[in-house]
Amino acid sequence: MKKLSRRGLFGGAGCIACGAAHLGFSATPVQAQGTPPAAGGGWSPPASAQRCPSKWGPNDRRGSMNLMTPERAKKAASLIRSGEIVELGHTLSQTMPFFGTRRFDVHQKVMFMNPQANRRGSNEEIVVAEIGQVGTQFDMFPHQTIGDETYNCVKLPDIAGRGGFTEMGVDTVGTIFTRGVLVDIAGLKGVPVLGDDYEITVADIEQALQRQNTRIEEGDAVIFHTGWGTLWGKENARYVRTCPGLGVAAAEWVIARNPILMGADNWPVECSPSKTMPQASLPVHQIALVINGVHLLENMKLDTLAQRREREFAFMLQPLKVQGGSGSTVAPSAMF
Repeated sequence: MKKLSRRGLFGGAGCIACGAAHLGFSATPVQAQGTPPAAGGGWSPPASAQRCPSKWGPNDRRGSMNLMTPERAKKAASLIRSGEIVELGHTLSQTMPFFGTRRFDVHQKVMFMNPQANRRGSNEEIVVAEIGQVGTQFDMFPHQTIGDETYNCVKLPDIAGRGGFTEMGVDTVGTIFTRGVLVDIAGLKGVPVLGDDYEITVADIEQALQRQNTRIEEGDAVIFHTGWGTLWGKENARYVRTCPGLGVAAAEWVIARNPILMGADNWPVECSPSKTMPQASLPVHQIALVINGVHLLENMKLDTLAQRREREFAFMLQPLKVQGGSGSTVAPSAMF
């Protein structure tokens, strides 16, 4: 089983740009995107010594959030001209699609009538859910591992507890307010929804950006429109069975440009199952969260945003302050 070095699949922008990254089966990123490895070849991420320490240093726990600076927030604010807001999050409900055994149950509590003369009634509910991993959701680094290690080779047993993670919990992320870029791959292909297992390539992204006259800049929230979100609440079984999304080379190409996060209107951001690495389980999750410290934003509602002509906007997201959480359900917004 071949291993990939950080300078290979997880290398810098220069290597990716020249198309010479080693993908574990002697191919350039574009070639690998279209040609799966030989049957039974398998894939494994690079060893700890090859992927750590992070470029932010051995003690870093922030990853791409190191890019969330006051200057970047001011630049994002300059994109707001009309004051229009487009919501990018789905409504949380019991009818939404769930991955695996996840759930979202709401139990309304009977109204309590306070005894004072003004007859003030109170209502509330109990919610039972994997609150970090349902609906439109934001992934924090310990959500994924390579073996027993998460981002920056932190041993998961060292930070895991019954009350959450003692390091890198979603409560440590803070507010994300940066430039957002919508990369409309469905629009590029002239279809409302990409095929069930369509794997987005580097060429797709480059063509979409050229078509839109936009570019990806450091610190961006890079959002991909596949059209898959139109199945939400309508064809739930199909929605979670497979999905179109980023291929390995495409994800690595984006990560080389130092985004704060990558998001999409599907459940894993990446194509599932992977065509490039069919023997690997969600390899882009490991590449983004564990190796590079780049957040993923899943299950976005992008239909309204995709209908607009603008492809850059001020992007805002605030995860719930769930102490030690692996992620958070969120309600992001695009502001124009």
